[in-house]
Amino acid sequence: MHILITGSSGQIGTNLGLRLQSEGHTVLGVDIRRNTWTNDIETVYQDLSMPYRDFTRGIGNVVYPHDIDIVVHFAAHAKVHELVEQPYRAMENITMTFNTLEFCRSRSLPIIFGSTREVYGDIHRYITEESHADFAFTESPYAASKISSEALVYSYAACYDIPYLVMRFSNVYGRYDNDLERMERVIPLFIRKINRDEPIIVYGEEKVLDFTYVDDCVAGVRAGIDLLVERRDKNHTVNLAYGQGNSLVNMAHFIGEALGKTPDITIQPSRVGEVTHYIANIGKARALLGYNPQTPLREGIHKSVAWSMNWWREHGEADGKA
Repeated sequence: MHILITGSSGQIGTNLGLRLQSEGHTVLGVDIRRNTWTNDIETVYQDLSMPYRDFTRGIGNVVYPHDIDIVVHFAAHAKVHELVEQPYRAMENITMTFNTLEFCRSRSLPIIFGSTREVYGDIHRYITEESHADFAFTESPYAASKISSEALVYSYAACYDIPYLVMRFSNVYGRYDNDLERMERVIPLFIRKINRDEPIIVYGEEKVLDFTYVDDCVAGVRAGIDLLVERRDKNHTVNLAYGQGNSLVNMAHFIGEALGKTPDITIQPSRVGEVTHYIANIGKARALLGYNPQTPLREGIHKSVAWSMNWWREHGEADGKA
């Protein structure tokens, strides 16, 4: 297969691209930045948030190959609180999806869209079945950008017969997520700070989230690619997560356990726009994709700590210390 991945320099895009290539498939990445972790994924450097109008050969003046089988669209600004502070980036997310869909329309290509648990809002309602996401519960500009992008995907299926899978991810972590100078992600940030014996802040003592190890996430996306390319099914929205909840406090203690340290934790209230409770219903993913996540949080954290510490040592940060 020939797969185009937007956002290929991000964590999930990198893991997916490398897995597909290891299986003998051809991957073309599209991203605005170079990949921090690997040069092994061929990448077109392009800002997909620009207002393109020409899709006859690619997107704008960038020509894409003719033998693409499917597009996996991950490109987005992904930090909830950053988009609260800079809401224009939410509109850029919508534009990225529009441009990608227009390219798919020009080639009649199926698309997998990487969405988010944020579309359910702050669900003290405890409803995570896929059909119950409701724009009325939108908590942040980031969530609004993903709800809007999902709506575009659904409309392109209805109007132009573009096959799709929308996959709602939840707190994906693991390999290729520790470029903290570019974007602070909570697990690699806590790994670095706890290893340095620095205090950490947990925003929301009662916050419970569904953490997904990256190999489980990629396995679900990989199954979705086959489903669409082989035309066995189409036009579904599924949750990809582990299916169990954990608090940020527990997660921090697992990191401390893996490092042999006791975290110095300060508790503060959850920040504006953040979801405080989410445990995914993954029954549809199991039925449709044969999805069966294998990595509970404690095991995944130990793997993540080992990977990050090795990476930092190999790249000039002994024991994760600058």
